[in-house]
Amino acid sequence: AQERHMFHVMVQGGLTFLCMADEAAGRRVPFAFLEDVKASFLSSYADSCQQAVAYEFNAAFSSVLAQRMTYFNSDPGADVIDRVRGEISQVKDIMVENIERVLDRGERLDLLVDKTDLLQGEAFAFRREATRARRVMWWKNVRMWFIMGGIVAAIIFLVVLLTVGIQ
Repeated sequence: AQERHMFHVMVQGGLTFLCMADEAAGRRVPFAFLEDVKASFLSSYADSCQQAVAYEFNAAFSSVLAQRMTYFNSDPGADVIDRVRGEISQVKDIMVENIERVLDRGERLDLLVDKTDLLQGEAFAFRREATRARRVMWWKNVRMWFIMGGIVAAIIFLVVLLTVGIQ
Protein backbone atom coordinates (compact mmCIF):
# COMPACT_ATOMS: atom_id res chain seq x y z
CA ALA A 1 0.00 0.00 0.00
CA GLN A 2 1.32 3.42 -0.95
CA GLU A 3 -0.47 6.56 0.30
CA ARG A 4 -3.75 4.71 0.74
CA HIS A 5 -3.38 3.02 -2.64
CA MET A 6 -2.83 -0.66 -3.26
CA PHE A 7 -1.01 -2.28 -6.17
CA HIS A 8 -2.53 -5.49 -7.48
CA VAL A 9 -0.38 -7.70 -9.71
CA MET A 10 -1.19 -10.71 -11.86
CA VAL A 11 1.45 -12.57 -13.89
CA GLN A 12 0.71 -15.12 -16.61
CA GLY A 13 2.92 -16.48 -19.36
CA GLY A 14 5.58 -13.82 -18.90
CA LEU A 15 3.02 -10.99 -19.01
CA THR A 16 2.49 -8.78 -15.98
CA PHE A 17 -0.87 -7.11 -15.41
CA LEU A 18 -0.74 -4.33 -12.82
CA CYS A 19 -3.53 -2.26 -11.29
CA MET A 20 -3.34 0.54 -8.73
CA ALA A 21 -6.55 1.17 -6.77
CA ASP A 22 -7.70 3.05 -3.68
CA GLU A 23 -7.49 1.05 -0.51
CA ALA A 24 -11.29 1.36 -0.17
CA ALA A 25 -11.76 -0.65 -3.38
CA GLY A 26 -10.72 -3.78 -1.54
CA ARG A 27 -9.30 -6.72 -3.45
CA ARG A 28 -12.23 -8.30 -5.30
CA VAL A 29 -12.93 -5.47 -7.75
CA PRO A 30 -9.27 -4.80 -8.73
CA PHE A 31 -8.56 -8.49 -9.27
CA ALA A 32 -11.83 -8.88 -11.23
CA PHE A 33 -10.65 -5.91 -13.33
CA LEU A 34 -7.25 -7.55 -13.88
CA GLU A 35 -8.88 -10.84 -14.89
CA ASP A 36 -11.12 -9.00 -17.36
CA VAL A 37 -8.22 -7.00 -18.83
CA LYS A 38 -6.08 -10.14 -19.06
CA ALA A 39 -8.87 -12.04 -20.87
CA SER A 40 -9.47 -9.11 -23.27
CA PHE A 41 -5.76 -8.65 -23.96
CA LEU A 42 -5.02 -12.34 -24.48
CA SER A 43 -8.07 -12.82 -26.71
CA SER A 44 -6.83 -9.99 -28.94
CA TYR A 45 -3.05 -10.33 -28.80
CA ALA A 46 -2.22 -13.83 -27.50
CA ASP A 47 -0.19 -14.82 -30.54
CA SER A 48 1.79 -11.60 -31.04
CA CYS A 49 2.32 -10.39 -27.48
CA GLN A 50 5.52 -12.39 -26.83
CA GLN A 51 7.40 -10.74 -29.74
CA ALA A 52 5.97 -7.24 -29.23
CA VAL A 53 8.12 -4.29 -28.20
CA ALA A 54 7.21 -2.11 -25.23
CA TYR A 55 4.07 -0.01 -25.69
CA GLU A 56 3.33 -1.55 -29.12
CA PHE A 57 -0.35 -2.25 -28.29
CA ASN A 58 -0.82 0.94 -26.26
CA ALA A 59 -2.75 2.83 -28.96
CA ALA A 60 -4.94 -0.14 -29.91
CA PHE A 61 -5.65 -1.41 -26.39
CA SER A 62 -5.94 1.90 -24.47
CA SER A 63 -9.61 2.38 -25.48
CA VAL A 64 -10.46 -1.13 -24.21
CA LEU A 65 -8.56 -0.40 -21.01
CA ALA A 66 -10.36 2.93 -20.50
CA GLN A 67 -13.75 1.33 -21.16
CA ARG A 68 -13.06 -1.52 -18.66
CA MET A 69 -11.81 0.98 -16.03
CA THR A 70 -15.01 3.00 -16.41
CA TYR A 71 -17.10 -0.13 -16.11
CA PHE A 72 -15.34 -1.42 -12.98
CA ASN A 73 -15.29 2.04 -11.33
CA SER A 74 -18.92 2.94 -11.91
CA ASP A 75 -21.06 -0.13 -12.55
CA PRO A 76 -22.24 -1.85 -9.34
CA GLY A 77 -22.60 -5.06 -11.34
CA ALA A 78 -18.83 -5.22 -11.76
CA ASP A 79 -18.39 -6.61 -8.26
CA VAL A 80 -20.08 -9.99 -8.43
CA ILE A 81 -20.28 -10.38 -4.66
CA ASP A 82 -21.90 -6.97 -4.20
CA ARG A 83 -24.32 -7.75 -7.03
CA VAL A 84 -25.19 -11.10 -5.43
CA ARG A 85 -25.60 -9.39 -2.06
CA GLY A 86 -27.99 -6.91 -3.69
CA GLU A 87 -29.96 -9.73 -5.28
CA ILE A 88 -30.07 -11.57 -1.95
CA SER A 89 -31.29 -8.39 -0.29
CA GLN A 90 -34.04 -8.06 -2.89
CA VAL A 91 -35.04 -11.70 -2.42
CA LYS A 92 -35.04 -11.21 1.35
CA ASP A 93 -37.29 -8.17 1.03
CA ILE A 94 -39.67 -10.09 -1.21
CA MET A 95 -39.73 -13.02 1.22
CA VAL A 96 -40.44 -10.71 4.17
CA GLU A 97 -43.30 -9.17 2.20
CA ASN A 98 -44.63 -12.63 1.32
CA ILE A 99 -44.41 -13.75 4.94
CA GLU A 100 -46.30 -10.63 6.02
CA ARG A 101 -48.99 -11.42 3.43
CA VAL A 102 -49.22 -15.01 4.66
CA LEU A 103 -49.53 -13.82 8.26
CA ASP A 104 -52.24 -11.33 7.25
CA ARG A 105 -54.00 -14.08 5.35
CA GLY A 106 -53.61 -16.35 8.40
CA GLU A 107 -55.24 -13.71 10.59
CA ARG A 108 -58.07 -13.38 8.10
CA LEU A 109 -58.40 -17.16 8.01
CA ASP A 110 -58.59 -17.24 11.82
CA LEU A 111 -61.29 -14.58 11.69
CA LEU A 112 -63.12 -16.57 9.02
CA VAL A 113 -62.87 -19.76 11.11
CA ASP A 114 -64.27 -17.90 14.13
CA LYS A 115 -67.13 -16.53 12.06
CA THR A 116 -67.79 -20.01 10.64
CA ASP A 117 -67.93 -21.50 14.14
CA LEU A 118 -70.33 -18.78 15.23
CA LEU A 119 -72.47 -19.29 12.13
CA GLN A 120 -72.50 -23.04 12.70
CA GLY A 121 -73.70 -22.52 16.28
CA GLU A 122 -76.38 -20.13 15.08
CA ALA A 123 -77.44 -22.63 12.37
CA PHE A 124 -77.78 -25.37 15.01
CA ALA A 125 -79.86 -23.06 17.24
CA PHE A 126 -82.01 -22.07 14.24
CA ARG A 127 -82.59 -25.73 13.35
CA ARG A 128 -83.56 -26.53 16.95
CA GLU A 129 -85.96 -23.56 17.12
CA ALA A 130 -87.41 -24.41 13.68
CA THR A 131 -88.11 -27.98 14.82
CA ARG A 132 -89.76 -26.71 18.00
CA ALA A 133 -91.84 -24.19 16.01
CA ARG A 134 -92.89 -26.93 13.55
CA ARG A 135 -94.08 -29.11 16.49
CA VAL A 136 -95.98 -26.20 18.04
CA MET A 137 -97.64 -25.44 14.70
CA TRP A 138 -98.47 -29.13 14.20
CA TRP A 139 -100.17 -29.27 17.62
CA LYS A 140 -102.08 -26.09 16.85
CA ASN A 141 -103.17 -27.61 13.53
CA VAL A 142 -104.25 -30.82 15.30
CA ARG A 143 -106.23 -28.78 17.83
CA MET A 144 -107.83 -26.83 15.01
CA TRP A 145 -108.87 -30.06 13.26
CA PHE A 146 -110.34 -31.43 16.53
CA ILE A 147 -112.23 -28.19 17.10
CA MET A 148 -113.48 -28.16 13.49
CA GLY A 149 -114.41 -31.87 13.77
CA GLY A 150 -116.24 -31.17 17.05
CA ILE A 151 -118.15 -28.24 15.50
CA VAL A 152 -119.08 -30.34 12.45
CA ALA A 153 -120.16 -33.22 14.76
CA ALA A 154 -122.24 -30.80 16.84
CA ILE A 155 -123.92 -29.36 13.73
CA ILE A 156 -124.66 -32.86 12.45
CA PHE A 157 -126.00 -33.81 15.88
CA LEU A 158 -128.25 -30.73 15.95
CA VAL A 159 -129.48 -31.37 12.42
CA VAL A 160 -130.22 -35.00 13.28
CA LEU A 161 -131.88 -33.98 16.55
CA LEU A 162 -134.03 -31.35 14.86
CA THR A 163 -135.04 -33.67 12.05
CA VAL A 164 -135.89 -36.50 14.41
CA GLY A 165 -137.58 -34.18 16.92
CA ILE A 166 -139.93 -32.61 14.32
CA GLN A 167 -141.80 -35.78 13.49
